[in-house]
Amino acid sequence: MSTTPQAAPRRATITDVAREAGTGKTSISRYLNGEMSVLSPELRARIEAAIARLDYQPNQMARGLKRGRNRLIGMLLADLTNPYTVEVLQGVEAACHALGLMPLICHAANEVEMERRYLQLLTTYRVEGVIVNALGVREETLRPVGGGGIPAVLVDRSVDGLVTDMVGLDNRAAAELGTRHLLDNGFNEIWFVVQPFEQVSSRQLREAAFREAMSAQGEQRGKSAARGHTLVLNLADADEVARSLAELDRAIDAAAQASDAAGTAGNAARIALFAANAPVALCLALHLKARYGADWQARVALLSIDDPDWAELTGVTTIRQPTYEIGYRAVEFLHERIEGVQTIARDCLLPGELIVRASTLR
Repeated sequence: MSTTPQAAPRRATITDVAREAGTGKTSISRYLNGEMSVLSPELRARIEAAIARLDYQPNQMARGLKRGRNRLIGMLLADLTNPYTVEVLQGVEAACHALGLMPLICHAANEVEMERRYLQLLTTYRVEGVIVNALGVREETLRPVGGGGIPAVLVDRSVDGLVTDMVGLDNRAAAELGTRHLLDNGFNEIWFVVQPFEQVSSRQLREAAFREAMSAQGEQRGKSAARGHTLVLNLADADEVARSLAELDRAIDAAAQASDAAGTAGNAARIALFAANAPVALCLALHLKARYGADWQARVALLSIDDPDWAELTGVTTIRQPTYEIGYRAVEFLHERIEGVQTIARDCLLPGELIVRASTLR
C-alpha cells in the first residue's frame, strides 16, 4: 500500500508574526534588530509570544543582505588532505562560532584553475572576508583577493603583490631550531628535504634558514663542520620522487660505509634528514622502513616540521606548529578588518615547539 508523502509544513514568515501579534511588519523588524527602545513593553511581549507560538525563525541571510552584511567568510584551501590544514581549520571553525561568522570552505586540491574559480565564487557569494591557505599553487592567482575591497588574511605564507595580514609559523626560527638540535646531537651530515619551494614563501624561509644555520656552524667549526644539503622532493611527480629518494639512499649508504671504515659501526647514525613538513616526512619514513626495515632509525635520523599523530607512534622528533591558534588568530584578524580596523598589514608569527623523540637522540 503506497502512501502520499506529506508536504513539509510552511515556515512562518514575518507577515504571519505581525498578524499574530496584531501589529505591523515594521515593528517586527525593529524587534528582530534589537531596537527595543522604540517598542512599548506590552508590544514587545506580544511580539515575543507570537514568535514563540509560530516557532518563527528569521532568515538571517536575507536580513544580512538587506543590511549589507551576511556574516559569511570564505576559506580557500589548497590541500585538505594535509593534516596541517585540518588542524588550522579547527581553529577557524572555533573562532567563527565565537564571533558569529559562517565559514564557506573551498578546497582547490592544488589546482590553479580551481583556485581561480573559487575566488570568483566567493566574490559572487559576497563574502565579507577571505582566509587564504593556498599552499603549493602559483601565487599570482591569489592577487585579486583584497583588490576589490574584500578583507583578506593569509595563513602560513605571504603573496607577492598582496599587502594584507598574515598569520603563521615563525618559519625561520623553526628551521633554525631544528637544525641546531641536529647539530647539538652530533650529526655531521644533514639533508633538508623540501617540496618545490620557488613559489611558496614558507618553504623558501625554512630552506634559507637551514642554509644559514649550517653556514654559521661551518664558520665556527672549520674542518670539523657538519655538511648540509638541500634536496627537493616533488610529491606530485612519482618519477622525481624516485630519483630524489635514490639520491638519499646513496648518501645514507655512503655514511654507513664511512662508519664501518672508521670502526664506528655500532654508533648511532651520522646522517640526519630534516623534513620541511609532514607530507615529506611521511614519504621519507615509509621509504626508509621499506628499504631498511623496522630498525631504519638505527641507520638514519629523521626530524620534521609538523607533528602528525604517527610521529609519536614511530618516535620521530618534530617541531609542532600552533595550528589551532593560527586558525583562530586568522579569523580574529579578519573579523577586525571586517569591522573596519584600519592599520598597516600585520604579520603574526607564532613559535614552534621542539618535541624531542628517539629518532634524533644519540
